[in-house]
Amino acid sequence: MNKKILIISSSYRTKGNSERLAEEFFKGASDAGNEVELVSLRDKKISFCHGCLACQKIKRCVIHDDADNIREKMQNADVIVFSTPVYYYGISGQLKTLLDRCNPLYSSDYRFKDIYLLFTAAEDSEDAEKRTLDNLDGWIVCFEKARLAGHVFCGGVNDVGDIEGNSKLATAYEMGKSV
Repeated sequence: MNKKILIISSSYRTKGNSERLAEEFFKGASDAGNEVELVSLRDKKISFCHGCLACQKIKRCVIHDDADNIREKMQNADVIVFSTPVYYYGISGQLKTLLDRCNPLYSSDYRFKDIYLLFTAAEDSEDAEKRTLDNLDGWIVCFEKARLAGHVFCGGVNDVGDIEGNSKLATAYEMGKSV
């Protein structure tokens, strides 16, 4: 069965290392016959959550910006893939801001079950990997039907292009193909 897969890239660098992982996952998932869309947060306007919790009552956010469209895509996806550079042992601020704005999904009839994380860091340690996974896990556990289905971490890459030739690109492709 073909799946509807949404990949959200939070890299601000064109062809950045985490974005390259997203592109390879995209290719693998597309080659497997899935419907795949890649959304970059690079040019999106997403305001901070106000914490008003009105979304729990009215089933939508009171702020209207690019998060509205992305949140709708997330709600209707079977699989969500987050791609992020690691900043201070966690997901990027732009991805965290989007996740905070996804509070209306909490009480919705969302479709997604499988969540994947693709992430890169200059630091190449188990600690960088674990802390970033823990960072995203705090969001995932709020959605009873969702689970972290897989991840690809590539440490030791800092500058744009450092990831080229790295085996983690093939890992991301294969993971996408197996979804």
